Amino acid sequence: MADNPFTQFVFDLFILSAIIIAAYTANFYYLAFISRTRKEPRPTLDWGSPSVTIQLPIYNEKYVAKRLVDAVCNLDYPKDKMRIMVCDDSDDDTVELLHNVVDDYSKQGVNIEHVRRETRQGYKAGALKHAMKTTDTDLVAIFDADFIPPNWFLKRAIPHFSKSNIGLVQCRWGHVNENYSSLTQVQALSIDFHFLVEQKAKSNSNLFMNFNGTAGIWKRECIEDAGGWHTATLVEDLDLSYRAQMKGWKCLFIPDIVVDAELPAQMNGAKRQQFRWAKGSIQCAIKLLSDLGLKRNVGIEAKIQAFIQLTRHIVYPLVLIQFLTLPILLAAQVNLYVVSVLPVLTIATYLAMGPGAYVIVIRGMYHKSWKSKAKLLPALLVYNAGMSVNNTVAVFDAILGKKNVFHRTPKYGIVTQKDDWRDKAYNLPFTQTTLLEIFFGVYGIMGVLISIFSNNPVFVPIIAIQTTGFFYIAYMSLSHTRFKRNKSSDSRPKTKKEKMANTVYKLSVIGIVGIIVFGVFMAIYGYNSDIYPLDRIRGNFDGIVSSSDPVVIREHLESIQDDLNVVMASLPEITDADGEVVSKNPVWIFATESTNFIRIQNNVNSMLVDADEMASLSKDNAAYSAGMIDLDNRSLLLRANIMDATPYMYVSPANMMFSVIWIAAIVGIFAALKRKKEQLANSDDE
Repeated sequence: MADNPFTQFVFDLFILSAIIIAAYTANFYYLAFISRTRKEPRPTLDWGSPSVTIQLPIYNEKYVAKRLVDAVCNLDYPKDKMRIMVCDDSDDDTVELLHNVVDDYSKQGVNIEHVRRETRQGYKAGALKHAMKTTDTDLVAIFDADFIPPNWFLKRAIPHFSKSNIGLVQCRWGHVNENYSSLTQVQALSIDFHFLVEQKAKSNSNLFMNFNGTAGIWKRECIEDAGGWHTATLVEDLDLSYRAQMKGWKCLFIPDIVVDAELPAQMNGAKRQQFRWAKGSIQCAIKLLSDLGLKRNVGIEAKIQAFIQLTRHIVYPLVLIQFLTLPILLAAQVNLYVVSVLPVLTIATYLAMGPGAYVIVIRGMYHKSWKSKAKLLPALLVYNAGMSVNNTVAVFDAILGKKNVFHRTPKYGIVTQKDDWRDKAYNLPFTQTTLLEIFFGVYGIMGVLISIFSNNPVFVPIIAIQTTGFFYIAYMSLSHTRFKRNKSSDSRPKTKKEKMANTVYKLSVIGIVGIIVFGVFMAIYGYNSDIYPLDRIRGNFDGIVSSSDPVVIREHLESIQDDLNVVMASLPEITDADGEVVSKNPVWIFATESTNFIRIQNNVNSMLVDADEMASLSKDNAAYSAGMIDLDNRSLLLRANIMDATPYMYVSPANMMFSVIWIAAIVGIFAALKRKKEQLANSDDE
């Protein structure tokens, strides 16, 4: 362990993050165990045909809205017991489309209405809250626009309200476009983990589970008893389901009832969805945990699991902390090995990622088809690692109380691989988060180089997985960016402004790629000129300590002199009153003499003189032995000084200035893209 306070702090931060991540991951394995061992019987009850209101919250969903309404209107259920409310907050072509569809079904005798509000206040939660004002049925079913309920849905789901305290029946999400791309495949696997492990485990026990916002049925009495829909968070579904369970209601998950839905096919849409879920969960933690902790009728295990579920997205900032601190610790030669061959990070990472354990979980989830799913695990690890930047921003958005804006996840009616979303409306451009992903990717390349040159290759795969994830997410965000006026018809030709926006986008992508390549080159060059020589110096000091031959020691000292000259060439000089250079120090704020390279160089020169004197003495001479001990002690001390100085080489004024210029160039490109996006938005409002 290094004596440097900064290095010690970084190490403590690293270990604390590893422990917390490992705890959250161990809990997932615990839930996987429960999902397999605790099987709560689910008796069904013949309710007859209770009255049901089906609420369809929709906002600008012209590609999938009709598909949903068609599916709901064709449900196999008594028409006099079923009411359909199309809660339409749209402000584009979807309004007219739904008006015509609703009018057609109404003429056929279906009890359906097109509900419009004056404002979009409260977003989806506001629409559902508004709909509840006129809802008086026994049950309330909810479907998002991209879902396709099977015609037997109500008849199979309603009998599961077999006990009076069951307030919600949540059904499993299916994936109508799972095999569309690698992006949809990893999302499907991730969602299946949630339903078949977490939701199943909590439903089969006394733990709190959450409503997933769609493909579920509520008792109206339960919604009202829990206080109705609240608009304070971005995840109104999680909020309401927790408040209902705090009131004593039971939520039930039925894995055998699957409702197909469309997965985001565009990376920027997937990031938006992940952002909303992460931010909303932390908002619910802030809103609910104190009240939940005081509830006497809630068991301690349920409270612990609720805390873990609501706060689990803090894992993403912790992952980034580990990613940032590891190269610093490796560069400072901090001992990360608990025993001779097992580094702390290896243990922590495999606890966190647990490829072997996840394979076991996948086998239990999919049975005969588990092998094809297990092949997706590396891609899922890369996807989750890359998404950590996006979700970390969401976590801090929630903690800092940033204003809520419910940005929906656009859907395009994608079902088969022949379907294309690229020329449709609702496409999303990349955001400033992509800049951070690029930064972390470049930093990861530095981390890989550091792990190699510091003789710690065991860390290369771990850093490389995350680095690949950052570049993958950033690349997909850029390549999936399209500019399209959302309120216009898809059939009309592109406007001059749209063509200009696309040209600006293409030039911007070329510019960003060029900046990234230049940044990587400068990072490698900077490491080779500033950091790697320090690694060689430490190695030569180790060679001095392990040698008893003055000739060999002199060779090491001469190599150290050469590397010191390389490093010192880039360090700022401090002169005395006579103009003599007295200090060259990488620590440019609150510098200490221990990291003064002029002093280190003078010591090395003095050691060269001593080594020459040792060469002229007999090895049997007492002065020889004393001199060799002195050289060893001075080598160890100077080696420690070099270790103290190494982390500060990363934050030299030159590196910081280059980083500012590098980031400013990319921010400038973002500003140009944002300006074009605003111009298109203004055109839509004209």
